[in-house]
Amino acid sequence: MGRPRSSKVTVRDIATAAGVSIATVSRVINGQVAVTAETREAVEGAMARLGAPQARGRSSGRPGRDVFVRCPYLLTDYFGIIVSAVAETLELHGRQVILNAGDAVRDSEVLAGLPDRAQLGGAILILPPEPARDLEALRRRDFPFVVIDPRTPLPRDIAAVSAAHFSGARSVTAHLVSLGHRRIGVIGGPEDWLASQARLAGHASALSEVGVLPSPELYSSIEPTSGWGHSSAAQLLDLPDRPTALVTFNDKAAVGVLRAAYERGLRVPEDLSIAGFDDVYLSSSTVPMLTTVRQPLGELGRMAVSLLMRLMEGHAVETLHVELATELIARGSTGPVPTT
Repeated sequence: MGRPRSSKVTVRDIATAAGVSIATVSRVINGQVAVTAETREAVEGAMARLGAPQARGRSSGRPGRDVFVRCPYLLTDYFGIIVSAVAETLELHGRQVILNAGDAVRDSEVLAGLPDRAQLGGAILILPPEPARDLEALRRRDFPFVVIDPRTPLPRDIAAVSAAHFSGARSVTAHLVSLGHRRIGVIGGPEDWLASQARLAGHASALSEVGVLPSPELYSSIEPTSGWGHSSAAQLLDLPDRPTALVTFNDKAAVGVLRAAYERGLRVPEDLSIAGFDDVYLSSSTVPMLTTVRQPLGELGRMAVSLLMRLMEGHAVETLHVELATELIARGSTGPVPTT
């Protein structure tokens, strides 16, 4: 026998009847889009059978129009390009930006309070330092947000945009392999970053094509700055059997490698090939200019805004994790492996 219409129907009752979680029922009731059509029909069917009020229309249910943009890093070349693209695109959508940026705000605990700020309609979080559990907690409150370049793995129902780190790293190492290099050093980023892990895997994949295993002595994990790049390169270039090529986590680190090579009298690329990642202005300002992997930094920002607008306006979003292609830019800092 069905539940009497006069009794109060709870979210737990609906979840049990539909065979889904309470959080999923909440998303359907509040009109959120991160639910499959089949699941939505099951929940709405259970609500009809139990006599519960039907779900709201598909919208975020938030009156705010401002967008919170969190980038807890200095807005230099890399981050500055992304934030500028985000701000310009939000302006086209008639949205105001509330910017939370700079090293000083890195440890501030702001995520939990975002849904309580009535003027906010959503957020864009750039390389957020917060653990995944904090992002999941924010998602459970049905607050629309998009992550650009997540540090850690995220559930599929959290919208994220990133570059194709694996294929980018694979392309630059394959380029060096095609030039005859086999002893290739890697100056990677922090080991707990998704980008670092994906790039290391891409590097290993390219080496495996020619039957070479990555050598642990040729790998260094650093903070991606020119100073760290210089000190890591110094260690690798002082090995008894030094590498013939070095690939770095970003162009800043590659600049540090160039300095270490110069200090040791090594010619680039005759004695040592060097490659970076990002293709920021530095890469075309060095002598020789850097071979690098171009990340679509501006498009990362624009795509994040596009996803966020769809979430805020209640449109269906089937692909919540978007990966944008990278491109190898071969310049003068890479050349054939030395013959002697």
